[in-house]
Amino acid sequence: MSTSDPIADMLTRIRNANTAKHDTVDVPSSKMKLAIAGILLDEGYIEKYDLVDNGNFKDIRITLKYQGAKKEQVISGIKRISKPGLRIYVGKDEIPSVLGGLGTAILSTNKGVISDKEARKEAVGGEVLAYIW
Repeated sequence: MSTSDPIADMLTRIRNANTAKHDTVDVPSSKMKLAIAGILLDEGYIEKYDLVDNGNFKDIRITLKYQGAKKEQVISGIKRISKPGLRIYVGKDEIPSVLGGLGTAILSTNKGVISDKEARKEAVGGEVLAYIW
């Protein structure tokens, strides 16, 4: 099934699996989704991700991360910012800070898909894909 916004579909699958306290969630693979999963791993929101071959296509199996014995969620919120109907771009001086630096903004730049911290360090702007906190 084809969706008009595959990144929003990925973020929604992660949000729903996290709310239901599932251990893993499978997402159809693409280069952009792999880059986003890499940022989630680097920032400590997920434990790991693997590429799983399902015959004709590949999935990304994301292992969610929880804290403590009660399985408290590490991801408390995910929000898609730039949508197909309304793209949101920022310059290098306008990179958003999510929850005063406690969260992470994911940006698509000419240096690739990077986090807000790395975008500030590289001094590049781009399209704001999502916020996660």
